[in-house]
Amino acid sequence: MHTTTVTPPRLLLIAAALVCVALLVSCISPYDRMTWLMEVMPVLIAMPVLAITCKRFPLTGLLYFLIFLHALILIGGGTYTYARVPLGFAVQEWFDLARNPYDKLGHFWQGLVPALVTREILLRHAWVNGQRIAAFLSLCVAMTISAWYEIIEWWAALMLGQGADEFLGLQGDEWDTQSDMWLACLGALFAVLILRRWHDSQIARMPPVHNA
Repeated sequence: MHTTTVTPPRLLLIAAALVCVALLVSCISPYDRMTWLMEVMPVLIAMPVLAITCKRFPLTGLLYFLIFLHALILIGGGTYTYARVPLGFAVQEWFDLARNPYDKLGHFWQGLVPALVTREILLRHAWVNGQRIAAFLSLCVAMTISAWYEIIEWWAALMLGQGADEFLGLQGDEWDTQSDMWLACLGALFAVLILRRWHDSQIARMPPVHNA
């Protein structure tokens, strides 16, 4: 017997409210106002999109949860700037690292979430046949987003000069761009390989999609 499972609206409202509270608190006194705006912009864009699409195309609970975590990661990075997030300093001390690694967590999630969103859209709409092509295209989309983000950082550096230092968060690492994209790649691979079965089990219980 096939049953459908949709995330209860109450849970989505609670998650949205928590994100809104985090945004409000973070905007009171961020380390750098312009950096805060640039870092939380994906959250400000994604929330209305998710609100508009939640009835016509509700996502799996797993994906909503990962998007929620990603929003909090972005808000934390915007509040302190990625190079100054306290949690990153704690991890740096625990593992005796040369730099605050919080931005790498952000880039891992930057690969994971877009890859899983792409995979869910492709499979539920039946736009591709087979898991392998869905995984490949999901990885491609995630890496494209990662590449464009690095290009945006480059544009910010050209336009703002030293004012973009907090947004870039290089921390003296000349290979920061390459390692950012590598972490995004690892996040995307984690999504399509490690989370695949969990994701598939939730997709199987979602209501059918009626393509126009």
